[in-house]
Amino acid sequence: MRVRVDGEVRDVRTVWLDDGIVKLIDQRALPFEFRIHEARTVEEVAEAIEDMVVRGAPAIGATAAYGLALAAINGDDVKAAADRLRRTRPTGHDLFHAIDVVLRGIRAGSSPTDAAESYAKDDIARCRAIGRHGAKLIKNRARILTHCNAGALAAVDYGTVMAPLRVAKDAGRRFFVYVSETRPRFQGSRLTAWELAQEGIEHAIIADGASGHFLSRGEVDLVLVGADRIAANGDTANKIGTYEKAVVAKENGVPFYVAAPTSTFDLSLASGAKIPIEERSPQEILHLEGRPTAPKESPARNPAFDVTPARYITGFVTDAGILRPSQLRALGTTAARRRTSPTKARKKR
Repeated sequence: MRVRVDGEVRDVRTVWLDDGIVKLIDQRALPFEFRIHEARTVEEVAEAIEDMVVRGAPAIGATAAYGLALAAINGDDVKAAADRLRRTRPTGHDLFHAIDVVLRGIRAGSSPTDAAESYAKDDIARCRAIGRHGAKLIKNRARILTHCNAGALAAVDYGTVMAPLRVAKDAGRRFFVYVSETRPRFQGSRLTAWELAQEGIEHAIIADGASGHFLSRGEVDLVLVGADRIAANGDTANKIGTYEKAVVAKENGVPFYVAAPTSTFDLSLASGAKIPIEERSPQEILHLEGRPTAPKESPARNPAFDVTPARYITGFVTDAGILRPSQLRALGTTAARRRTSPTKARKKR
């Protein structure tokens, strides 16, 4: 992605491996500060995922891939490293998919570093394909509502929701994006808004609870969100608050699309009822940047995701094309092959 830092334009990925160090854009600091977080051990990579230095299912998957490469570089037990990384966050499917792909690549004779880099490059290619397919949904003067962050920061580069927006903008179309702030970590107002500003795309931040207001007034033409895991029937886990937007969108006749690579589809699960939902620390609700936000006597619940039933989803924008929920089972072996094909990384010489 191209970012402007201190007046200088830089071309940088969300995560990469450099001289035995996994480097990540520290998303906790954005949009107020652009800084790079460095992880030198598998444990530090795992903590970066858990502490939300990196966010977004595809980006987390690539980070885990590099974590396995780092384990090999440091002479650690790669299987033990994989087990540690799998325990970081339970909901997003790309995490587990990436680990499996890299381990298969290693067993096939690829060097761990090449296997991880191949996975990251494949992620970029998948996101670019999402952009090509999804841009046709972005009409001139369209008004789009999104939730959480599914931009370049949520992938290795280019993004899922952001990909069609980028392609449409490059094609000369003008459109407007409503950015749902996405409490409690504000991925919308801090990350999506930052990326849209970097791209020069017109937008406005709205409170999470304001989405229904704009949908009911006919001021939204399309809802476009990302995903963390999609079951075989199309039920979709995404950041908490997605479900209610889908319900209100359907009530008001507004198309609701999910942009996600085929690596996010978990065809082993028949429905969303089987998707594990991460519940994070209540402190994310009870405190904001070190300050209390509620009476000290009050407890809190903090599910990080919810599941949107397929009946509320118009379609899925994937690297394999735009698919209706009813087409996912037909996708069958094709999607499974994309998800499980061994890495094409070169064998270590």
